[in-house]
Amino acid sequence: MDLDVVFIGTAGSAPSARRALPATLVRRGGDRLLFDCGEGTQRQLLRSIGLVELEEVFITHFHADHWLGLPGMLKTFSLRGRERPLTVYGPPGLNALFNALRIVIGKNTYPLELVELEPGDELQRDGYLIAPFAVDHRVTAYGYAVVEHERPGRFDDAKARELGIPFGPDFGRLQRGETVNGVESSQVVGPPRPGRKVILSGDTAPSTRMTAIAHGADLLVHEATFLQAEAERAAETAHSTALAAAQLAAGAEVKMLALTHVSPRYSGGELRDEARMVFENTIVPRDFDSVEIPLPERGPPVHHRESLGSEEQQPL
Repeated sequence: MDLDVVFIGTAGSAPSARRALPATLVRRGGDRLLFDCGEGTQRQLLRSIGLVELEEVFITHFHADHWLGLPGMLKTFSLRGRERPLTVYGPPGLNALFNALRIVIGKNTYPLELVELEPGDELQRDGYLIAPFAVDHRVTAYGYAVVEHERPGRFDDAKARELGIPFGPDFGRLQRGETVNGVESSQVVGPPRPGRKVILSGDTAPSTRMTAIAHGADLLVHEATFLQAEAERAAETAHSTALAAAQLAAGAEVKMLALTHVSPRYSGGELRDEARMVFENTIVPRDFDSVEIPLPERGPPVHHRESLGSEEQQPL
């Protein structure tokens, strides 16, 4: 099952010439999950992978840079005659926000469901779950965990044959945990294998809660609005520095750290360099970059750089 993360918008608070406002797309198999929808997200999608028929959008909090792209995108879906249902998730206050936006969005051609989540709510999907968790920001704000279920252990077909089990339906029975002709499943099936784990912080100050939730993640997408020289300002605004995010990633033993929510005051390279003093496998993705996350036994996450032309290039 393919799993990757596409960085649709990587700016923080205000866009720059090279970075759009926050939006991150997680793709798993045929599922497309959009986390935040800053101003201009639908155009960013059109410029990269296309304006896909999203089924679920997750908002981290209600600061305008994280949701202002929703009204236009929802309206465009109606203009295109969409019929497929769409669900928008977010913290408490989501319904009040959409009541205020009703005059802007108007009527939809498709069912639109709004779901207010509480920390720890688990949305079960085929083979994985999505769970919001509280983060430390100036308002009620969530991060999101995308966590695959454990996978069955590796089946040793040679051992099964050695124990007298011929290839056929009995292989499947053993893989499902049954005993066949005195052969127990544990004799031919290895221990369960972990699934993959992606953590998206949203806007937050660093915290021990985030360290615990992110532990062992294949990819931690964490905001880095400031350099450490602005640590006091970061604390005042409940944001993170690149160094603090890297220290958190090291403590959580994640495989890769992706820094986003890049302030217009930075190009990105200086954030990367600061973080790598503590956590080497740090990237500062540009808009339209992606991270491919193979199954653990097939290797580590891979950063794929994307450019729409020389005018888009900038330090990584």
